[in-house]
Amino acid sequence: MIPERLIIKNAHLVNEGKVTLADVLIENGRIKEISAANTLSIHTEEIRIIDASGKYLLPGVIDDQVHFREPGLTQKGDIYSESKAAIAGGTTSYMEMPNTVPNTLTQQLLEDKYQIAAKKSLANFSFFMGASNDNIEEVLKTDPRTVCGIKIFMGSSTGNMLVDNHQTLENIFSKCNMLIAVHCEDEATIRKNIELFKFKYGEDVPIENHPLIRSEEACYKSSSLAVELAKKFNTRLHVLHISTAKEIGLFDNTVPLKEKRITAEVCIHHLWFSDLDYITKGTKIKWNPAVKTNKDREALFEALLNNKLDIIATDHAPHTLQEKNNSYFKAPSGGPLVQHSLNAMLEFYHNNKITIEKIVEKMCHAPADCFRIKERGYIRKGYWADLVLVDLSSSWKVDRSNILYKCGWSPFEGQVFHSKITHTFVNGNLVYENGKFNESIKGQRLMFNP
Repeated sequence: MIPERLIIKNAHLVNEGKVTLADVLIENGRIKEISAANTLSIHTEEIRIIDASGKYLLPGVIDDQVHFREPGLTQKGDIYSESKAAIAGGTTSYMEMPNTVPNTLTQQLLEDKYQIAAKKSLANFSFFMGASNDNIEEVLKTDPRTVCGIKIFMGSSTGNMLVDNHQTLENIFSKCNMLIAVHCEDEATIRKNIELFKFKYGEDVPIENHPLIRSEEACYKSSSLAVELAKKFNTRLHVLHISTAKEIGLFDNTVPLKEKRITAEVCIHHLWFSDLDYITKGTKIKWNPAVKTNKDREALFEALLNNKLDIIATDHAPHTLQEKNNSYFKAPSGGPLVQHSLNAMLEFYHNNKITIEKIVEKMCHAPADCFRIKERGYIRKGYWADLVLVDLSSSWKVDRSNILYKCGWSPFEGQVFHSKITHTFVNGNLVYENGKFNESIKGQRLMFNP
C-alpha cells in the first residue's frame, strides 16, 4: 500500500538547531521538498493538505532502548501494543532489547523478532543481538547494515544474559565490528549490598534503599570497565542509562558526536525523578540502574546540555501492576515510558530547562548519528518522512483512560502536560491523528551505515 501524498503547510519546523516556518511535501514515503511557509503548492486534487499553523514539526523520535516484551513476556506488553503507544507519543523508530523469552542469543531468534515486527509494529524497528558468556560465534555473525548493535548486560539480567567473564568481554570488545551497547552495574557490588540490607531489614527492605543497593559504586565500577575496554580495543561503545554524577567524567564533549567512539545516554526517569519520589511512587519508579539523588539528577541534566551525554532514551520496560505492587525484592525493575517521553521533555522546555532545538538534537538527530541510521532522524529532502506535529499550548492530564500501554499504568499518572502530540507520520504515512490510528501500513526495518 502506497502512502498518500501530503503537504504539511505553515509549520514551525524544528531541525538542525533552527526553528523556521516551512511547508513540507511528502511523496512515496519520503520528504520531497521543503520550502518557506505558504510557498509550496501542487495543482492536483490527489494530495492531502494538513494545516500546521501554530504547531511545531519535529523529526520523529528515535528511542534506542526499549523492552517491548515479545516473545515470551506478552502479558506485560507486545510489539503491537507498545509500538502503538510509542506512535501516540511521537516516537517513530525504536531499538528493542534482547532479554525477551527466549533471550535473543542466536541469529535465528533475532530474525524471528524482525518477522514479528514486520507484521505488527506501527513504528520502525530494530533489535539488538544479545551477548552471553558463551555465544561469541553467534554475536560475530551479526550484520551491522541491518542490526542496530550488540547488547551486553554487564550487570543483572534475566536468563543467560549476564556477561561477567572478563575474557568473554575482551573477546567481544576486540572482535566486534559494530556498536556495543552496555548496561553497566557491577554484580558483585550489588550482591554485597543486598546482603547488608537483608541483614538489617530481612525481606522487607524499604524501597528508598534501592539506590543504595544498586549504588553509585556499582554503576561506576562497571561503566569505567566498559570504557577501559573500548579504549583498549577502539570499540564503538554506547553506555546506556547513565544515572550518577560520578560516571559523567568518563565521557567526552570535545569532539562532535559523529567522531566519538564512546557515547552515552540518559533516560527520562533519571532526569524527572529523584530518590525523594520513592516515598510517593514506591516500586513504580524501581528501575535498574536506580533513580538516585537530586544532585545526580541535576548533574545529568547539565551533562546532557553540555554534550557529555549524547542521547535521551526511555528504557521502556513495562510490568503488570500486580507484579509491581510487591515487596522490594519481589517487585521487578522497570516501567512504561515510551508514550510520554517527548511530552516529559517538552515539559522541561516549558520550564525553561532546555530548548526545543536541543530536545530534537538529543531525541532525533543524535540517535540517528550515533547508530548511523540511514536516512532518518532529520527533516531533510530525500529522507524518510518520519515526522511529528506538536501543539505546545494544549494541556492534558495522564490517566488510565488515555494510557495505551498494555500494562495499563504509568509513573506519570496524574501529571498535567502542557504539550500534545497531534500527528505522527511514519514513512510518510499518517499513522496517528488527534487520538485516531491508521494501522494499514506497518513500520519498516531500520537500515544502518556501518
